[in-house]
Formats: sequence, structure tokens, C-alpha cells
Amino acid sequence: MKLHLNLLKLLPLLLLAMLTGCGTINTLSKLENGAGGEASKMWDRWIEGNGDIAVATTWERKVKEGVSVNDIEQVFAQISAERNMKAVGELPLSKELEARTGKKQKFLKVYSYCSPDTARMMVDFSPHMGAYLPCRLTVVEKEDGLWIYTLNMDMMVKMGRKLPSPLKEEAWKVRETIYMMLDRGAKGEF
Repeated sequence: MKLHLNLLKLLPLLLLAMLTGCGTINTLSKLENGAGGEASKMWDRWIEGNGDIAVATTWERKVKEGVSVNDIEQVFAQISAERNMKAVGELPLSKELEARTGKKQKFLKVYSYCSPDTARMMVDFSPHMGAYLPCRLTVVEKEDGLWIYTLNMDMMVKMGRKLPSPLKEEAWKVRETIYMMLDRGAKGEF
């Protein structure tokens, strides 16, 4: 049964390969090992999200009850300092909306981080990666409490073209840092 389900997941990729021919096969040979597995995970999340591409391309964590925005911000600051990620900006959207409307808003704030050396290497490798800069985490207040969202960085380090060394190692460090910020921020772990 499991093998049958895995084959069904690969069916769209196989159909795409058949329709696009040799170009697809050539491209597949340039991808990171395990790229198909990552694509399958994204496909599953896309289906689970009823076609919402943002669901498929992001990570999220429900913030543990009792963990405040201030706690999350302290965790972000601590980890970014420990891991040499530069805080490059904050976008306090709920405060801006409150100023514009005069009405209290649910909390919404974007936190931006960057490793300038890694960013330069990544953009030199693929200028399109500039659209993903800087790395962002967003804290969103929903009816059931606070949530943290960020881009699923496995797309860049596990699913795309093979990254040359030392870019691959540096990209993994950034990926691990953002994941750590997401995970520990949601738990309030200093």
C-alpha cells in the first residue's frame, strides 16, 4: 500500500518528465540528492493546504501558551547573535495598521535577518535567489494564539541545483539558524 502511494506521488513528476522530454531528465541530474523527496513533501503540503502555495513553501510553529512576543524577540536576538546572523529590519505591521485606523489590531510583525557573505554567494550562484532575501520570520496573532511562520529553506538547500562548496555549507548554517529561531522561539527557549 505504501509503495503504491509513493508511486502515486511520483506520477505527476513522471508525467511532467515525459511531456518535457530530455530537458527534464538533464535537469534532474543536476539536482541535490533527495530533491524528489522534498518535492513530494511540498506536494503533500500543497494538497493539504487546498492548493495554497504558501502552505507548501513555509514552515510554521504554534507558539507555546505563556510565551510572549517579547520572549520570542529575545530568542530571535539570542540565536541570531550566537549564529552570526545580522538582524536587518523589523516591520511592525499591526502597529502601522493601528496608527492608520485608530483600532487595535491582532499582532503582526516581520523580522528580517541576513548573513551578508552567504547572501552574496547565493545571489552569485543564482540571481533569482535575491527575491528570497533577507530571511524572514513573521509572528502572527490568530484566534488560537501566536504563530511563527518562515520560508521552508529546504527548498533552497535540498531541492534545487547542487550548491557548490562552500556555499552549500554556509546555506545549511543559515537554514539551521532560521529553523532554530522558529522552533525555539515558539517554545520560548532561551
